[in-house]
Amino acid sequence: MTRSRSHTHETGVALPALLWVPAGFAFALIALPVVGLAVRADWLRLPELLLSTSALDALRLSLETAAISTTLCILLGGPLATVLARGRLGGLRLLRSVVLLPLVLPPVVGGLALLFLLGRTGLLGRGIDVWFGVTIPFTTAAVVLAQTFVALPFLVVSMEGALRTAGQRYEAVAATLGASPSYAFRRVTVPLVLPGLASGAVLAFARCLGEFGATIAFAGSLQGTTRTLPLLVYLERESDVDAAVALSLLLVVVAVVVIAVARPRGVEGLR
Repeated sequence: MTRSRSHTHETGVALPALLWVPAGFAFALIALPVVGLAVRADWLRLPELLLSTSALDALRLSLETAAISTTLCILLGGPLATVLARGRLGGLRLLRSVVLLPLVLPPVVGGLALLFLLGRTGLLGRGIDVWFGVTIPFTTAAVVLAQTFVALPFLVVSMEGALRTAGQRYEAVAATLGASPSYAFRRVTVPLVLPGLASGAVLAFARCLGEFGATIAFAGSLQGTTRTLPLLVYLERESDVDAAVALSLLLVVVAVVVIAVARPRGVEGLR
């Protein structure tokens, strides 16, 4: 009897049959467009298209900027998520709404906002240009900032949820044993929320990799400097559809590899 109950607990409750129909349509809505890309691709020209100088430059730039932007999301978004989850300041609800703004704003609006803030005639950009002789728009740094702007909320949401789920009981125990707040954060809080942080980092990296609107508005499209893979796909769509399809498939493969390699670790940690 004990074995039977355990087996039932492990296998779980059977799902209602009606759920399978909309679930199947949802999966088809995501998977079939990718199948359409694969069917449309010119497989004979695929190596030539993917090994072109422009494609390799765009792939390198996309991976490099996405990695840097994800690192910034972790360094900045981790503390921000902690403040939102554990802070006792007034106005946190308003602060959270502002942080989540890039999730609902069209990316191109975010790019224009960055341009009017950091452009040569922008609110801060004018002073940066005059005092330091540095121009940010239409540089690789602009790509990183645009990607960080749109991806940061993904990490914040994921880590804030992990912090709220973990609670503060372990930190409270550490405090009773004499641990300082900074020591308890490093040795107790961070290990507890590491799966959520990893999950958010994967989402942020994937979002950075696919970023288009904010990048083209704030950084433009200069080969080797600001032209990432999504921008190259958009440009090739007008002149060489086969190249656009090949690059789109490359983006799909890279995204699938990133999620498949990193995502399960975060999921297992949450179980």
